[in-house]
Amino acid sequence: MTEGKPFSQACENNKQVILEKLAAQFSGFGTVLEIGSGTGQHAVHFARNLPQLTWQPSDHPRNYQLCESWLAEARLPNINKPLALDVSLNDWSLSPVDGVFSANTAHIMSWPEVKAMFRGVAVHLQQRGVFCLYGPFKYSGHFTSASNQQFDASLRQQNSTMGIRDMDELKKANRETGLVLASDFEMPANNRLLVWRKY
Repeated sequence: MTEGKPFSQACENNKQVILEKLAAQFSGFGTVLEIGSGTGQHAVHFARNLPQLTWQPSDHPRNYQLCESWLAEARLPNINKPLALDVSLNDWSLSPVDGVFSANTAHIMSWPEVKAMFRGVAVHLQQRGVFCLYGPFKYSGHFTSASNQQFDASLRQQNSTMGIRDMDELKKANRETGLVLASDFEMPANNRLLVWRKY
């Protein structure tokens, strides 16, 4: 085992329930871009259990190498080297992909970055491809739990640009991208898995 690997308990807690949903959404062959790979625990778990896919990890240029120790230890043939990806850039320098996955990113990005992420996904996603976005969300201005409301307050205290995003605003922002919400799955710990499809 590689010593000193970064570790996320949240990834360990949610990786299996997310995998069960992704297995249905990413049932075919192809390449899946992960935005915000973090430690790489999700990338390793999903690539190991979905061997028909090529998994492309990525993260902000400041953090994209964080996952390397997990990837090096796993030595899976269907995980590419991680990419440095700033979603706010117009040019992602990326080939078209068949799917996109991102977990717990929308609430730590600024709202302009969230919109830029959706625009970039829409550009690089193949027709009828899916974007699976995991995390906590609000509905019509209402939190789904008291703990999510407290979490939102703590995020905004750290940085006023962060916060749990509202589904109404996400849908509105996506009217210009061509991404349509196809499914909204309830997940443990007051999270959701949103499945956006490119038409």
